Amino acid sequence: MQTIKPFLWFNDNAEEAVQFYVSVFRNAKAGAVTRWGEGGPGKPGSVLTASFEVGGVEFVVMNGGPHHAFTDAISFVVPCESQAEIDEMWEKLSAGGTEVQCGWLRDQFGVSWQVVPANLGELLQGKDADGGKRAMQAMMQMVKLDIETLKRAGGLA
Repeated sequence: MQTIKPFLWFNDNAEEAVQFYVSVFRNAKAGAVTRWGEGGPGKPGSVLTASFEVGGVEFVVMNGGPHHAFTDAISFVVPCESQAEIDEMWEKLSAGGTEVQCGWLRDQFGVSWQVVPANLGELLQGKDADGGKRAMQAMMQMVKLDIETLKRAGGLA
């Protein structure tokens, strides 16, 4: 049983965000939707909260108004098994958003993601201490991560 659920506060586009995330991840599905009724601060019938699931993790979203914005202090890591998967997830999640550095991006809603190789820790250790240093330096120059470049820099290729 999942004991902690990420909860994301959107201004007024939570339903659009759910549809986007469900379209991005292969193992995702939309969940329950709660709508504002009469007497609440939201427009009656508009989305109050909604949920979606990605890889067995349930997320809850809310249309709470413009009071809070997303920051890079919280991000979601997407571990990828291949460069093709990194490329695909990067293209989908960064569409309409902002590419940052070192595998980080902000999607069109401002949510921060890290699209990384599943074995990033191993790649950054390199063959030895010098290889690890070179791999880290190589990563610091990247926006979208490139597995082969990290392998070569770390002496693993």
